[in-house]
Amino acid sequence: MSNEFPQIKVLNVPFINTTQTAFLAAIEARINHRENTFIVTANPEIVMYARNDSHYQQILENADYITPDGIGILKGAAILGQPMTERITGYDTLLALLAWGNQQGKSVYLVGAKPDVIKDVKKVVAARYPELKVVGARDGYFNDFTPIAQDIAQKQPDMVFLAVGFPKQEQLIADYRHQNNGLWMGVGGSFDVLSGHTKRAPEFFQKHHLEWFYRLITEPTRLKRMMVLPRYLKVVKQSARKSK
Repeated sequence: MSNEFPQIKVLNVPFINTTQTAFLAAIEARINHRENTFIVTANPEIVMYARNDSHYQQILENADYITPDGIGILKGAAILGQPMTERITGYDTLLALLAWGNQQGKSVYLVGAKPDVIKDVKKVVAARYPELKVVGARDGYFNDFTPIAQDIAQKQPDMVFLAVGFPKQEQLIADYRHQNNGLWMGVGGSFDVLSGHTKRAPEFFQKHHLEWFYRLITEPTRLKRMMVLPRYLKVVKQSARKSK
């Protein structure tokens, strides 16, 4: 983990505690210096997964930055008596870096999502960020990442975004990040939103930290995944009691 930001551990996962603005400034400087950088944007689901999987926990500990992606992480930190400054979501970070990359004429490599989604992501990126060089765009339906990694190694993009869901995206980054000294970041379902295939929660839900609720009512199949949240909060409360 990079240590320029204070860290708060939520169930053994070390999150950076800073603002989106300060975080982006640090990342942009690292990209400009071609520093190898691995970002994990973690929500309660990821934290709970790491609790039961020591290999994944190790991958998280070897990342350069873990950002508090879900409001559940901020709630957990508050319960543990270590309030966090603000949420730093994967989607907002992705959009900010694409906009910055466009201003700076940077290059990007996109991997993940369904074939029709990645096709639309390419269109949206070309229209919104015309100065950003998309040096590769592959869907997430691959059996072997090696040829993609070789292409990334050859093209040396400034930024690589993987949208293949956790724990796979973090595992792939851990395995292949040495092939390109740039930014590597897992962005989960962000390409679905960026392409317009999935709607992001309206501003009201975002402001009131109810994005999870919006997603639940628009995608009821997520219920099983959402059930992680009450379990997570229960474990955090137990952990807070123990440390008193």
